[in-house]
Amino acid sequence: MQPRPSVIALTNNLTEKDWYALALGEATLQVPHDRMQEVRANRAFLEEGLHREDVTWYGIHTGFGALCNTRIGPDRLEELQHNLVLSHACGCGSDAEPEVVRLMLALKVHSLAMAYSGVRPEILEALLDFYNHDMLPVVPTQGSLGASGDLAPLAHLVLPLLGMGECDYLGSRISGRMALERIGRVPIQLGAKEGLALLNGTQYMLASGWVALMKARRLDHWATLCAALSSEAFLVSDQPFDEMIHRIRPHAGQVRAAEQMRMLLEGSLLREIPRPAVQDPYAFRCIPQVHGTSKQVLDAWAYTLLVESNAVTDNPLVDHRLGKVLSGGNFHGQVLAMAFDHAALAISEWASMAERRIFLLLSGTRGLPPFLARDSGVESGLMIAQYTAAALVSQNKQLATPTVVDTLPSSNGQEDHVSMGANGVNRLRPMLDNAMTVQAIEWLTAIRAMSYRQEGLGPVLHRWVAQYGEQVTLPSGDAQWSLYMQATLDFMRSMPLDSLAVTTATTPN
Repeated sequence: MQPRPSVIALTNNLTEKDWYALALGEATLQVPHDRMQEVRANRAFLEEGLHREDVTWYGIHTGFGALCNTRIGPDRLEELQHNLVLSHACGCGSDAEPEVVRLMLALKVHSLAMAYSGVRPEILEALLDFYNHDMLPVVPTQGSLGASGDLAPLAHLVLPLLGMGECDYLGSRISGRMALERIGRVPIQLGAKEGLALLNGTQYMLASGWVALMKARRLDHWATLCAALSSEAFLVSDQPFDEMIHRIRPHAGQVRAAEQMRMLLEGSLLREIPRPAVQDPYAFRCIPQVHGTSKQVLDAWAYTLLVESNAVTDNPLVDHRLGKVLSGGNFHGQVLAMAFDHAALAISEWASMAERRIFLLLSGTRGLPPFLARDSGVESGLMIAQYTAAALVSQNKQLATPTVVDTLPSSNGQEDHVSMGANGVNRLRPMLDNAMTVQAIEWLTAIRAMSYRQEGLGPVLHRWVAQYGEQVTLPSGDAQWSLYMQATLDFMRSMPLDSLAVTTATTPN
């Protein structure tokens, strides 16, 4: 494993970029010394109350869920925590991406380091070792209800700490026991409250949300670039992007989208050609209003993730400062689930607008041949690429159905309302893949359409097109377009996130 280029200490001041760096394994993770001291003090307070007869603390002296009224004897508290992890490892489905698992580890450490969970420092140290060695537990993506914590995914995350489960390490899958040996550790014997603290929390939803947002930021940038290039190819009027229009309806996303369109179209010789229509279709004319709304959803989504990343989502909460152990509902993922539902709508709308622009570019109007075929009839051009885009957009519309309203009671009715936030974030993965593929189709369609235009693009958009041309050469006639769709996707995904800001300062050289 290569040394990581930077160190990130877990504080409440981490930024969106910090969480991306942690997801990508670009930093070593540390817990500040003063936080570890608080963790020790928090644990000491908890241990003082373990054998008191006058208090009953949920999940510490009792069973879990509907078994919350069953008191557990002091000689079985460790067995209780061990059994909790084993019995809750009920996940299924595909494995979580490495980026998600890294963030689950980092976020769990961060939550425990706030010293409201009553765990020993050794628990944090073990999780840190797994993260810093890139020893990634195998975590199934399905099984969480998004309330009471992401119980099943988190159980799988911590199984290797007990010498169980599996890990992915340097391209190989190994047992949890072997994983411990590789990083020089022995299985942990969980103490009172520790299994519960490890399983309670929203870290699967939260980690998956960060990784999805990272992909959505890329989608946002490419949606803007594709919209601008399609606007050039379709000889769209630039009046709808005029600053005055958006100054008098100043939603932040709309203003930003219009500003980006003006910047991308600036200096274009195509602007000098008389416009063929007084007004353009909404898929072009309303780019600032529709794209801008999706941009605002992303910003609200990021805010929610930042707040949640600095939150304690355990239960019960141990406050040694006030001398209290309190049961509450911070594990409930409603705030994340609602953000994911809004995100699904934003992603769906970007793709929907792109498909409409693809359709128009292939419509055989404004001096462009039908389907952009060189020899219409003999050649079909990009006809079926639009079919593919339409199929993906249709699927995204189905996936955009809210998940948060589909609650089902669990644990014999004790946990009678759940968020389904894990389902909500899981469906963002195929939605983002679909939307990026639609953007790739729009980009190569607009590139093909531009081959029928003699005048030049503005300097910013020209640089993006030139860099694409260095990696992908489109054929002049019919071809197996799926190959070029994939090549375009690869180009889009190869650009570092920092280079994707649509400004003159960060466009490619």
